[in-house]
Amino acid sequence: RHFSVSSAPFSASAVGFVDEKEREEEERWDFSNNETEAKFVFEDNDGVFADNDMKHLVAPEIEVKELDELPEQWRRSKLAWLCKELPAHKAGTLVRILNAQRKWLKQEDATYLAVHCMRIRENETGFRVYKWMMQQHWYRFDFALATKLADYMGKERKFTKCREIFDDIINQGRVPSESTFHILIVAYLSTPVQGCLDEACGIYNRMIQLGGYQPRLSLHNSLFRALLNRPGGSSKYYLKQAEFIFHNLETCGLEIQKEIYTGLIWLHSYQDTVDKERIKLLRKMMRESGMEEGKEVLISILRACSKDGDVEEAERTWIKLLGSNDSIPSQAFVYKMEVYSKVGEITKSLEVFREMKKCLGYTSIASYHKIIEVLCESEQMDLAESFMKELIESGMKPLMPSYIKLTDTYLRLNYHDKLESTFLECLEKCRPNRTIYSIYLSSLVKVGNLGKAEEIFNHMGENVTIGVNAKSCNTILYGYLSSGDNSKAEKIYDLMCQKKFEIESPLMEKLESVLRSSRKEVKKPVSLKLSKEQREILMGLLLGGLRIDSDEERKNHMIRFEFNPSSIPHSILKRHIHDQYHEWLHPSSKLTAGNGDIPHKFNTISHSYFGFYADQFWPKGQPVIPKLIHRWLSPIVLAYWYMYGGYRTSAGDILLKLKGSSEGVKKVVKTLKSKSLNCRVKRKGRVFWIGFLRTDSMWFWKLVEPYVLDDLKDFLKAGSETADDCAVESRDINFDSASDSDEKGSSDYSEGDNP
Repeated sequence: RHFSVSSAPFSASAVGFVDEKEREEEERWDFSNNETEAKFVFEDNDGVFADNDMKHLVAPEIEVKELDELPEQWRRSKLAWLCKELPAHKAGTLVRILNAQRKWLKQEDATYLAVHCMRIRENETGFRVYKWMMQQHWYRFDFALATKLADYMGKERKFTKCREIFDDIINQGRVPSESTFHILIVAYLSTPVQGCLDEACGIYNRMIQLGGYQPRLSLHNSLFRALLNRPGGSSKYYLKQAEFIFHNLETCGLEIQKEIYTGLIWLHSYQDTVDKERIKLLRKMMRESGMEEGKEVLISILRACSKDGDVEEAERTWIKLLGSNDSIPSQAFVYKMEVYSKVGEITKSLEVFREMKKCLGYTSIASYHKIIEVLCESEQMDLAESFMKELIESGMKPLMPSYIKLTDTYLRLNYHDKLESTFLECLEKCRPNRTIYSIYLSSLVKVGNLGKAEEIFNHMGENVTIGVNAKSCNTILYGYLSSGDNSKAEKIYDLMCQKKFEIESPLMEKLESVLRSSRKEVKKPVSLKLSKEQREILMGLLLGGLRIDSDEERKNHMIRFEFNPSSIPHSILKRHIHDQYHEWLHPSSKLTAGNGDIPHKFNTISHSYFGFYADQFWPKGQPVIPKLIHRWLSPIVLAYWYMYGGYRTSAGDILLKLKGSSEGVKKVVKTLKSKSLNCRVKRKGRVFWIGFLRTDSMWFWKLVEPYVLDDLKDFLKAGSETADDCAVESRDINFDSASDSDEKGSSDYSEGDNP
């Protein structure tokens, strides 16, 4: 007898992502992150979405006997009892009940239990029965059962469990069905959890390359929309994926909607090097398809023209914008100003700035930053200062980008008095910022005021939010060497060796003569070896979820740092971590001259030195808790675990996220209790949450507070209301309710309940 589970309708249209919370003032202005054009605006909100095709997807049918077909009365009775009993229990109890039936339960019986759970929409229970089945000696892989269960998990947006079954199917040497690929992609697109879009792209690519399937039109469109909806202007990094989707639409002969053309042109216009020939071809394809170029396309053309100063094309595009019925957005004026500034026509840039006020009735913050930048580059400082004064009086923010541009220009023109007064004014109105401190430091060294320069340098080093980097160290080192203060130059040299900063070649030549006269041996300034502090920080981050990728032979390993763009604590922590491991970073992850913006994702070089950490924390490409973890839980490790993978609830309790086996979690809890830190444990899916509740959170905070970054203490301090939202994963963690794995009893950690 065949059993087919009907597909419940679900919506994937609400594909949303958590927007990055705006801090009052940014260290660096980036138009793509702060203007409204940073997020693609769809002209058609009624597009086709992937859930519309769910009922058309074909899945294999499950063969299962009904109860009345079983010959033994006792077996029918016991199965009926299990069908009634299992959905009422949590994971630990469910596994214990199934373990008690091991003597008689067989593959067919367990399959019937899982199918019955799906029939009554107890899909979570069905998944637990399926995972229990896999651990039995009689288990035979059932492709139809795995497919149906994966599809149900995906429809309920439980993408982790759906992916787990998906991987099981591949590990059995089978190719998942089209429905499983489709549903898993939609599940990833329907959640705001960080990293899910990348996973969705990976599954989409495998669907075509591994499965040989031709995805439905709705799936292409849903994934393409999700790429363009990325927060914080990060969509531009998905150009290759967007082009791959476009290529598949072409080769499959599917309808290419106007928003696909428009979105692809939009993505191309954001690239550092714009492929104008590709944009030209896409525009030609639009015209051949009978599509008109809308406002979004014209804005993208202006943006592309602003990159290389193509005045003729920009003016043609501007005429089209004026002729359209739509109002001209503020960013169009900014791009036009930039086009004229690229060819040195500053007067025309000023005219565009003033024209904006007449056309729109207001002047945007981006236009103020752009006109001040243009005037500074042309060294018209009186005008730049007047616009800066006007900007301050307007009350708009942030001010920091224009302050940086002004001070940098003053440094170039040797207007050191004006630079100092502007720097002090900036400190009164803006947050501390490394870039502007470095400019002021360069000015002090240039005029020979080394006493004040030393004071500023020390302040930068003491303030973690500002910090020192290779550039600021080289600046102060140049000052000391030029003035003949060799003892202080040696101290800076030692600091640079400690932090593994690279010393500029001209300075190194001067240093060598100084060091030879005072030392027998000259240290090598850069040595790829982790310091004690770096090792402890790394262990804390690994406990918090940091990932290590290894090559096939597991000889070289790469650490992937990933920070949540919607989390203020992560936005603060990422700069500190970037500085801590700067010498290990891959060249693509290092900051370039004039770019002080730390990305939310960066990685180290691939190196054998990380082998120990890969073997301990990621031995088979999956996170585990090391057997010797009890030796490594120092206060600094706990502090970085909390900053990276922990949260403070609205009640002031502290939660730490941990992935691994139940035995490893028990070892961590035992170690914490040995430090007089009482805690509770709850499991949600494949993640364990260690909770320090009420007074216990205060004891934990007292232990880690000395190692928490100063700027994070207000966000993470125990016992007070939080100013930052907890991640989606940490919501609804109730330690007082019955738990999947509560540390009240060891029986909850059953062998069938390992993540």
